[in-house]
Amino acid sequence: MIIDTHIHAYPDKIAERVISKLTATADCPHYTDGTAAGARELLRSCDIDRGVLLPIATKPEQQTSINDWAAAQNHGSIISFGSVHPFAKDALDELDRIKQLGLKGVKLHNDYQGVFMFDEHCKPIYKRCEELGLPIVFHMGYDPVSPLIHRAMPYDLIELCENYPKLTVIGAHMGGNYAWEAVYHYIAGIPNLYFDTAFVAKDIPLDLFKAIVRKHGADHIFYASDLPWSDPRDELRLVESVRDDEREKILHENAERVLRI
Repeated sequence: MIIDTHIHAYPDKIAERVISKLTATADCPHYTDGTAAGARELLRSCDIDRGVLLPIATKPEQQTSINDWAAAQNHGSIISFGSVHPFAKDALDELDRIKQLGLKGVKLHNDYQGVFMFDEHCKPIYKRCEELGLPIVFHMGYDPVSPLIHRAMPYDLIELCENYPKLTVIGAHMGGNYAWEAVYHYIAGIPNLYFDTAFVAKDIPLDLFKAIVRKHGADHIFYASDLPWSDPRDELRLVESVRDDEREKILHENAERVLRI
């Protein structure tokens, strides 16, 4: 069993436009056409059993339609999270609806949503997710959409995890894209914090990756690719570098336990 806990796809009518725009912004290749069908096909070709879809509500008025679409994809090889926008007046009500829809958690992307992690608009969202038992996946560290302003960095997770100790926090990109030394020194080992391996295989030093896994604990790491922005086989090869007893936890056991798959 292999579960990729960080994949992206977009509604068919906008997928081509989104892929074109994001490819230009990030100056990186893409490995699907951006559709859910394309994601399912790539997962199948890589022998990956399930993929966790992480939609992002980039505008307050998007969250309802985004979550309706995510719920429609939540079958077969795709498991869906939902998303809310911190500036949406009905964000807390939408979190209740995400739970009712059977979505597994919430994705927030501070750079795409234009809000710092500790903006006052965000705190009620964290509290409600804690109450509802909805994990939150945060994009962490650098993102090409905001190259000079980083709204969610590893040190931000220290206070967040302390203030919301029952909240399951998932720091994508091994806790912070291109800030992995800070991840190792300052946040590895926080008990309600998890990391995923999305989009790190080509850049993270292998010794540092293994050191973070050992310090943080393999039972707190998820295999993830960031499909369509990474070839899932790259991150699979990265996970192959750890010990056998660590590998199975990362590839599927942790996701099964935490997301109740």
